[in-house]
Amino acid sequence: MGLITRRAVVAMGGTLAAGLAPREPRAADLPDLAEVLVPVVPPKSPPPGVFVDTGGNEHSIASFLGHGMVINFWATWCQPCIAEMPSLAALSKALAPHDIAVLPLSSDRGGAKVVSDWFAAHDVTGLPVLLDPHGELMHAWGGQGIPTTHIVSRDGKERARMEGAADWSSEATVALIRRLVEG
Repeated sequence: MGLITRRAVVAMGGTLAAGLAPREPRAADLPDLAEVLVPVVPPKSPPPGVFVDTGGNEHSIASFLGHGMVINFWATWCQPCIAEMPSLAALSKALAPHDIAVLPLSSDRGGAKVVSDWFAAHDVTGLPVLLDPHGELMHAWGGQGIPTTHIVSRDGKERARMEGAADWSSEATVALIRRLVEG
């Protein structure tokens, strides 16, 4: 039996490390929404606050009263956010005919251009570019980190929330969101 030299150990470590290279996160690797969504009981009103669009126009959650909302706090540098964003885009397309808006509020400080460029580079379509650049609205909701998502019913009450990423693209998820939004 031969001796294992330090050089051999270093070489093996390098080979192992190369095999463990990070890969792009995918929604398929995320938990199903039903496993991680937490009901808000009793439902409560969202906190006041504003977010901005690409033109710098301010909007409030209250201005969406009467519509269902899926509000997702995220950032382009957040790996779990990156993994779930394509499935949120699919959710947005599936919910649009039911008057339920998916509002991805980015905390990126580089502004709308950073988010628009990221959407284009990752072929994310069907989502508006919206910003919560200082995280003020997320913190008003009591968010501890990103991604964090809130489901708001047509009557303006938060019905469920979750911290962390999930796969939003299944038919079961669309049905669950629709039930929550109807209150």
